[in-house]
Amino acid sequence: MLQTQDELLKILTQIDIDYTNHEHPAVYTVEEANLHHEGIDGVHSKNLFFKDKKKNLFLVVTLSDKPIRIKEVAQKIGAKNMSFAKPDLLAEVLGSIPGAVTPFAVINAENHDVKVVLDEEMMENDLLNFHPLVNTATTTISSNDLIKFMEHCKQGFEIIRL
Repeated sequence: MLQTQDELLKILTQIDIDYTNHEHPAVYTVEEANLHHEGIDGVHSKNLFFKDKKKNLFLVVTLSDKPIRIKEVAQKIGAKNMSFAKPDLLAEVLGSIPGAVTPFAVINAENHDVKVVLDEEMMENDLLNFHPLVNTATTTISSNDLIKFMEHCKQGFEIIRL
């Protein structure tokens, strides 16, 4: 299981994904992250880890400023009684902590079935920003390279307009 941003960035380089990494103080919410966006090109994200009553797991990745109604998202992605997953499950499945959830963490999910949902509106942008497994940096990649990363991780995903 990858633990550090250096390990992740090394993999991005190995699979020929261009990125820019921006260090900043630790952030735990979208509001805190917004304070550190100056000079970072591209759109920013919020990454939500859910489970449903059947214990299915979902990673929903959307624009940071997009309001999310859990019941509506659940209906669109076929989940029943979806709720936020507990931090211990997040750590076990994605190797992440609250505040550092990221689609990059799917590299740690190889022994778990996680349905990744990428918001179509977010994916229409050229440059996307995510935490590189830690909440003390933001990494910019292209939307095409996010797909390339998912494929490298052998992670299925859906692009849905949320």
